[in-house]
Amino acid sequence: MRGAFRLINSQYGKCLLRHLLFDKKISQFELSIRTGIDSSLISKYVNNKKEMTLLTAYKIAKVLNCKIEELYDWQK
Repeated sequence: MRGAFRLINSQYGKCLLRHLLFDKKISQFELSIRTGIDSSLISKYVNNKKEMTLLTAYKIAKVLNCKIEELYDWQK
């Protein structure tokens, strides 16, 4: 519960999705297909043009087998 509390008091930093996709060898297109999220939205997340909703972050984290908090560099 402590980790969740820290996130509540944090703000979005840089989206780390580009790095996670590279490390997992998954393309933006493949992530789009596997999550059902439009590829244009995936691109906006990767390029820090839009912040993910909690549901979107959950879907992406599930596919990438990571924690939601790993999708962003959180700022205090």
